Amino acid sequence: MNFVYQTLAINILCNVFTFIFSCVVLYTNVFKNRRIQKQAYKPDILWQRLPLILFNLVALTLLTAVGLYLGQGFFVKENPSVLTFVMQLGLILICDDFYFYWYHRLLHQNKYLLAKIHSIHHRASTPFPMEYIYVHPLEWLGGYVGPFIAILLLQEVNVYVFWTYLIFRNLHEADIHSDIRSIVFTKLPLIAPTEHHDLHHSRPYGNYSSTFNIWDKVFKTEMKTDAPKS
Repeated sequence: MNFVYQTLAINILCNVFTFIFSCVVLYTNVFKNRRIQKQAYKPDILWQRLPLILFNLVALTLLTAVGLYLGQGFFVKENPSVLTFVMQLGLILICDDFYFYWYHRLLHQNKYLLAKIHSIHHRASTPFPMEYIYVHPLEWLGGYVGPFIAILLLQEVNVYVFWTYLIFRNLHEADIHSDIRSIVFTKLPLIAPTEHHDLHHSRPYGNYSSTFNIWDKVFKTEMKTDAPKS
């Protein structure tokens, strides 16, 4: 049971960090010179978004708690070898992002899903970090599948690998929704920087990848910075 509490604590701490990061982005000039877009944020935008964000976070936390409790048999808590750590983390990230690419692309290409579900997230044409979870509840529920495909394939996942995935995924989501030019993620090969996803929010038909940018290159959906606004 400690694994469940520890995992939830990590997730909560990541979102507390993201909330603080959002406040710094919105209400200070710390990152002013690193902004990607020129539009000013509405003064009360965080508080307008907060009810749906909090609802999603509470629902996500409860669902995660139930899922982890029922699926504890898939997780082992021991010091993994470097090879095990790299292979498991790589598989989870790849499965998650490959699934997300096609799921996200479907949300754009299906007119009904775009109008009724995904359009909520795209109210954030100039996003701030916490807007990674400003989505229709059915959207994050559908997007939650990717890592569990990898877990089912592996049958046994090291908890330290899963925690690393969770921290990386949360912080990367906060970063790519920050509208702040990437500092860390531009140094990591194949990892999509903020600029990649920020362009998707300002011109929302392409750049469907999240963690990696390779899928957009492979499947010819990568946008250039001079792409016309839709």
